[in-house]
Amino acid sequence: MRILVTGASGFVGRAVLPPLLAAGAEVHAVSRTGGAAVDGCIWHRADLMEADRVHALVGDVRPQIVLHLAWCVEHGRFWTDPANLDWVAASLHLARAAAEAGASRFVATGTCYEYDWPDQGKCRECETPTAPHTLYDTSKDACRRILEAFFAQQGMDFAWGRLFFLYGAGETPSRLVASIARALVQGHKAPVSLGLAVRDFVDVRDAGAALAALALSAATGPVNIATGEGISVANLAMKLGEIAGRPNLVQLGALEDRAGEPPVIVADTERLTSEIGFRPLRTIDKGLGDALDYWASRLGQIDRTPG
Repeated sequence: MRILVTGASGFVGRAVLPPLLAAGAEVHAVSRTGGAAVDGCIWHRADLMEADRVHALVGDVRPQIVLHLAWCVEHGRFWTDPANLDWVAASLHLARAAAEAGASRFVATGTCYEYDWPDQGKCRECETPTAPHTLYDTSKDACRRILEAFFAQQGMDFAWGRLFFLYGAGETPSRLVASIARALVQGHKAPVSLGLAVRDFVDVRDAGAALAALALSAATGPVNIATGEGISVANLAMKLGEIAGRPNLVQLGALEDRAGEPPVIVADTERLTSEIGFRPLRTIDKGLGDALDYWASRLGQIDRTPG
């Protein structure tokens, strides 16, 4: 199975490549600058904003499956970044190129922020409606709707992996888990909000493996990429402190809570488990411990408590 992966050098892309290769796929990875050597992976340099270059690349590779991960994701900016509009256009160009090259399946990624979050219960792909919140999630949902209509007309399979709250090795240092872990391994105070919000946090390695499984499956439509389990931000922060052996450094309530944040965003993962046959391999304790080890290897050493 020949698969073309965009955004392959990014946070999620790096986690997708190993499971695709392990499944025996012929993996063609695309990024603007190239990526780290991965045994068995064929790298291509291309700017997805250049429509002619995209059509040429897809025509040369002739993938059976396209896994489209690339988008604007600069932390703190992507919510309102006008480049979201450019990425909608680039995604549509890529979709057309894939259809013209004879691809049979196209899989792209969305966000849990597309949902109109229920006051109670979990976000279910076929039941929970979507609602606009920011330019980012509105652009993602609009892109999904257009792609669904286009691929239905083309007779191609289309799936949409809705990512929940990712963390893990290689994430942007200012993101929640990374920022707390970095502070702890250096022996610094780790300020956090009151942390009442409950979220579905998933290790990026599990998210990558889930997306690989989705890409290689026959499932269509939206599929939540998550654990199906919620944990409050406060409990997450305290777990990091306890695993690091420095719970006294976690300062709950030291930061302001973000206004307008929904109290709960947790996924229903029935489609992921029953249709795709995937379950996350890592517990939250294991994932957070590995995140601490990742930053400790770069910034300093900590004494980890057993387990």
